[in-house]
Amino acid sequence: MHTILRAFLLLLPSVLAAQSPVTLTLGGAARLAAAQNGGAAVARTRVEQADARVRQARSALFPTLSFSAGENERNQNTATFGFSFRDANGNPVFDPNGQIIPPVKVLDLRGRAQANLLDLSVAAKLGTVRQQVRVAQADAAGAGEQAAALAAAAYVRAARADAVLGARLADSTLAAELLAIAAEQVTAGVGVALDVTRARSQLSMAHVQLIAARADRDRARLDLRRVAGLDPSAGLVLSDSLMALPVDAASPSAVEGTRIALEHRADIRAAAEQKVAAERSVTATRLERLPTLGVFGDQGAIGPSSAHLLNTYTWGLQVSVPLFDGFRREGRVQEQQAQVHEADARRRDLEAQAAIDVRAALLDLATAREMLAAAEERLSLAQQELEQARERFTAGVSGNADVITASLGINAARTQVVDAHAAFQTARVMLARAEGTVTELP
Repeated sequence: MHTILRAFLLLLPSVLAAQSPVTLTLGGAARLAAAQNGGAAVARTRVEQADARVRQARSALFPTLSFSAGENERNQNTATFGFSFRDANGNPVFDPNGQIIPPVKVLDLRGRAQANLLDLSVAAKLGTVRQQVRVAQADAAGAGEQAAALAAAAYVRAARADAVLGARLADSTLAAELLAIAAEQVTAGVGVALDVTRARSQLSMAHVQLIAARADRDRARLDLRRVAGLDPSAGLVLSDSLMALPVDAASPSAVEGTRIALEHRADIRAAAEQKVAAERSVTATRLERLPTLGVFGDQGAIGPSSAHLLNTYTWGLQVSVPLFDGFRREGRVQEQQAQVHEADARRRDLEAQAAIDVRAALLDLATAREMLAAAEERLSLAQQELEQARERFTAGVSGNADVITASLGINAARTQVVDAHAAFQTARVMLARAEGTVTELP
């Protein structure tokens, strides 16, 4: 029993840690997704692959060493020599029609070394492969930025779902209060049963909307967990409510936003790095036309058995001069130059797209700010209308039809305010995405 209790106490901290909820801010969700989202993780493995290719390319700068050991036995038909052996008298040593020489056993032990002394294309190709690492790093940063933008947008949707649920709770509370007032008036003899029926119908509708809002909230949180790379069953706390997210932050000008985008966007940086890599590939291919200098050598022992081995060696310098390869190299240069042009065109297109993205996000941000002000004004007027209708109903001057109508109006006004806040925060995320600064959100 004590052993079981001791084991439980040892496991208790880890169990509590596993059950503790994850608290996220808007920027925290973006950074978490950039770090552990599946797409971003896959992109980082491509960086590791590029690093491995650098190591492979660097191997051409080092000598290659090998060792071989072989033992064989072979007989020979003398007619296959192509010439005849004769003795001192001029007579054939072997049958002119050929004869079989008994098998000879050969044991050969040999070590070999080979190295490039001068090959400029090898160094150039190594530089190209290293440049591909930078391309992969930029692509990984772009994948992280995309995951961060998706997580930030999912956070806004989850915060909106929370706000909608809060609005529907307020609607349900109001509907319950109106039902209580209508029932009291009927009991006091100053109301009619129709008012109670209306109030019950309004409460039922509010209950249906509350159920739908709760389901939307749960689904939005599942989406946020998925994008952020969290376990589906992990507890989740949003530290920033939708209404608490900033709405008064100053927006940059279109020129300033475009400048930030050109400096920070990973896709533009990846296109620029790809152009440099393509240019280095052209240089490396052209350097293949130059002569190369290498050294080789081997040393070993050969004989009919291990007891009768004699040392042998071979060494030398080798100069290779490429003369003609059927214009294959020229075709590769032409292809790589086209890749340079493609990368440059992609970079220019991305820069133009970045400018459009920034301007579109600023336009959406300005529109959302105006819509938010209008929605808040409408909510204020709807609240006044509800208070006035409620006072008349409580005083028995009128039935609850006006109160029901006013409550429907405030229901729609609350939803409109929530949607306006969500649209503003979504535009804020899209501006950060256009600038390449999603992971810098607070």
